[in-house]
Parts: sequence; structure tokens; C-alpha cells
Amino acid sequence: MDIPASKPGYRALRRGRWSEPGRIYLMTTVAHAREKRFAEWEAASVVCGAMSEAETWPGAKLLCWVLMPDHWHGLVHLEDPIRLDRLVGLAKGRSARALIAAQERTGPVWMSGFHDRALRREENLLDAARYVVANPLRSGLVERIADYPYWDSIWVEERRG
Repeated sequence: MDIPASKPGYRALRRGRWSEPGRIYLMTTVAHAREKRFAEWEAASVVCGAMSEAETWPGAKLLCWVLMPDHWHGLVHLEDPIRLDRLVGLAKGRSARALIAAQERTGPVWMSGFHDRALRREENLLDAARYVVANPLRSGLVERIADYPYWDSIWVEERRG
């Protein structure tokens, strides 16, 4: 399907996309039709489980993430030469298959495409991680990050240790 030039959509997001090993990317992907598919505990926990497994991110390391009722944000460190679109496609496919199996429901889970932004080397990584996990606060879902169950960060474990 051709997308009209006046509405470039996801094609414009792909233009100039470069997957650079060693780079950290802020990524966002959205539920199909912006449906609040992850608002219920069962669906959210299934998707969180699939998205947080190391096998979901071959050639990369998931540093932090948050699952919102209708979208997902994450910071991903690209370690191997794998294309971002392939990596995100694997993650979305794995989480979608898990959710469809758990809910015995068919149909698309994620919208096609995703948004990414490479962090500049001078950007503070912890500030970017705080931005990701604070999404439920900014959205008014909770008053404290600790009250929102659908997020994780590698720095949480480091502080506990």
C-alpha cells in the first residue's frame, strides 16, 4: 500500500534510520489502533514477561522499559550489528504471540513501525532512563513510580546490590 506524500507516516520514520552497534536507542512502539490493550493485569504481565526476557533482544541489551496501557518505551543498547527494525520486529512478534496465546484472542497487537532516537554520546543515560520509567507519572496513572508495576531498569538491581 502506498502512503501519500502528504502523509509520510512510518515510512518517514524509517528514512535515515541507522543501526549503530554500541549506540543506545530510546524506542517507542504503540498498540494496534492505540487500543488500551495492556490496561489489564493479565495482558500487561504477559507482555512484560515477553519483552523483558533477554532472548527477546538478541544482539542487544534492554536497559529499562515501561509498558503503558497503549504503548511501550524502552532504552536498548545495541551490542551487535543487527538492524533496529529487525530487533523491534522480533520483540513485538514474541510479545504478540505470547499475548494472543494467553488471551485466546486473535488480531494484531502492535501497530506497524516504531519510533527510535539514538541517544547522543553526551546525553545523560540515567536522565533518559528516568524519562522512560516516569512515563506513568507524567500520564497521571500513579503518584509514585513505585506504585506502577509495569516497568524495570537495570539500575534498580544495582541499587539493591
